[in-house]
Amino acid sequence: MIIYKSTVNGFLSDVDSNRIDEIMVDTYFKRTLGRVSNAEVSSWRNSLTAMERIVGRSDLPSDAGIAIEYNIPATAKRVDFIVSGYGPSQKSSIAIIELKQWESAEITSKDAIVKTRLGKSLVETTHPSYQAWSYAELLKSFNVEVYEKNIEINPCAYLHNYNSENGVLNDEFYSLHTSVAPLFLREDADALRNFLTQRIQFGDSGDTIDRIEKSEVKPSKQLSESIAMMLKGNPEFTMIDEQKIVFEEALYLSEQVKKAGKSVLIVEGGPGTGKSVVAINLLVALLNRNLNVRYVSRNAAPRAVFESKLTGTLKKTKISSLFSGSSSFYTSKKDEYDVLLIDEAHRLNQFSGLYGNLGENQVKELIHASRSSVFFLDEDQRVTLKDVGSQEEIEHWAKNAKANITKLKLESQFRCNGSDGYLAWLDHILQIRETANSNLEGISYDFIIFDSPSELRRAIEEKNQIANKARLVAGYCWEWKSKKNPKDFDIKFPEYNFSMKWNLTEDGSLWILKPESIDQIGCIHTCQGLELDYVGVIIGPDLTVNESGLLITDASKRAKQDNTIKGYKTLLKNHPEEGAKKIDMVIKNTYRTLMTRGMKGCYVYASDEALREYLKGSV
Repeated sequence: MIIYKSTVNGFLSDVDSNRIDEIMVDTYFKRTLGRVSNAEVSSWRNSLTAMERIVGRSDLPSDAGIAIEYNIPATAKRVDFIVSGYGPSQKSSIAIIELKQWESAEITSKDAIVKTRLGKSLVETTHPSYQAWSYAELLKSFNVEVYEKNIEINPCAYLHNYNSENGVLNDEFYSLHTSVAPLFLREDADALRNFLTQRIQFGDSGDTIDRIEKSEVKPSKQLSESIAMMLKGNPEFTMIDEQKIVFEEALYLSEQVKKAGKSVLIVEGGPGTGKSVVAINLLVALLNRNLNVRYVSRNAAPRAVFESKLTGTLKKTKISSLFSGSSSFYTSKKDEYDVLLIDEAHRLNQFSGLYGNLGENQVKELIHASRSSVFFLDEDQRVTLKDVGSQEEIEHWAKNAKANITKLKLESQFRCNGSDGYLAWLDHILQIRETANSNLEGISYDFIIFDSPSELRRAIEEKNQIANKARLVAGYCWEWKSKKNPKDFDIKFPEYNFSMKWNLTEDGSLWILKPESIDQIGCIHTCQGLELDYVGVIIGPDLTVNESGLLITDASKRAKQDNTIKGYKTLLKNHPEEGAKKIDMVIKNTYRTLMTRGMKGCYVYASDEALREYLKGSV
């Protein structure tokens, strides 16, 4: 999808008449993308005026194509500015220009990462040259017209407010990225004009842009072959038992859609049943069949970890393009994808966008966007009030789309030492459901209740020395003070001389893999969908027990920054009974999920003394 499309002559005329921003706002709204903020309109106006000076004073052909805000399929990313035409050898060529209004930046120690001021905050973001290059790589890997017709793509970045004397962006540290996507600063207008005119020497009236926009989206052969080689011999992704049954059924359904129409496969499975193993193997197998497939997960942590495990000889950008969040499909065309593999489907939300104001329903949009959809879910891992991913919800939208529905279960449990008994006991003691497992007698799983968080920490540190696969996690009941003040601590128990910080932002979704993260505490957002050998869980004051042995959940004890229960007061006011049940479910499911991350053992400290004694009595 493109917001604005014209030729050099048309673009110059629209800018000269001061209509360019009005045209873009109108098109943006008509294509159901919502309203545009004043800040974005101002950004368009400033950057496009700068580009008018570049294009208007260049030797670009008057009929060269111009496109603004091209949305790369399967992503929320948009290319700022494209010029199309033919190169010196009459070969189709486009120039991708990443536009920035930055005036300053700071260097970091991380590859392709800089700091700059966005709004009122100084934040880390990707270097503009890397950004332009990565967009070009996405097109080369997935746009059939680009890789089959060998369209030349020439990425660059233009920072029209940034003076070269400020340095940083053109520092030697970033030379690898500026060499593949040249960086043009405020005083480099002539250099940018030369860059464009050398690559676009003959006009095409926007034909190349049209072809790219209308092209099929499928993985290139090189991409599918490379990722398959990476997966071979990786024991973490080896399928066994009924995982293979689900795998083969999904492949069968992906072929049957040609005859039988749209299909939806719902795969239920508890913690450690191998949902993600099947999903990753399916990703590779479907790529090898030259199908347009994506692995989708609302949670960023599983995507980041799987990407890192698959990254080898293939550039990380190409692997990342196979993984997607769940909020980028509300603008997708019907059956735009052959297959979507939706992992952690229980975490799907109704709406998308930063403010939850885009789209209609993520389940509906995912089914609409793909010929065949595979939903992997565990309803007992819904951990926010916004989670709508249930079997009932998926079936509703599948029927609405007249899709063929298939349901399968993954029963065998490979986490928690293979003990279904532990999971049944956990459900029982958390009072999620009554089971016959009222204690852990005869269950081979290392479960210990500690009387102090310091003892818990020492035990997890000791286990971590074995294979760097033990971590501390906690319920989100403590404010994240260290985010603003790195010297401060978040989770404190002064009586036990215990103080630790939440996981650092610099590690992001890869927190669970970093060796130094043993000194930090993770939460549901950084560990759901992932596994450890040993997990240490701190249960906060949001879960207590009364004198009658009834577990009490209290959303008011959660940190103010916790978005999982955002809006709970309004919910309780408008729907007291239903709201209380939802909050109870979210808090109990959170601890159930945290307490099932460990394959070999789970160690627990509960801040409520009565709860500690209750748990000890059930072991």
